[in-house]
Amino acid sequence: MVRGVRGASTVDENSKAAIVEETRLLLSAMLSENSIALDDIASILFTLTPDLDAEFPAVAARELGFSDVPLICASEIPVPGALASCVRVLIHWNTDKKAADIHHVYLKKATSLRPDKQKA
Repeated sequence: MVRGVRGASTVDENSKAAIVEETRLLLSAMLSENSIALDDIASILFTLTPDLDAEFPAVAARELGFSDVPLICASEIPVPGALASCVRVLIHWNTDKKAADIHHVYLKKATSLRPDKQKA
């Protein structure tokens, strides 16, 4: 079965280094929180808010060794008033876990996106 694992974080500046570093931290947290093995990842979708265009967040995944995982990057819809400077990740994960047992990860200002998913 394939399940989705969501994650998001905000980036302090529109630079290659900031986008890659924050994406690396987010991916690492998502893998750790869910005990995800690289071989069990079907694919990953990354999105960036329109104000972030200095680098592809998939670069961070490649640097972490995701060489055989299909990756794609896209731009979020520019909704007025939406959270800015945000990287979002959707991991498609081959797992037997139930949806309720998956830990979605929201860091920094992105915690506002899903306050219901924050740890107590």
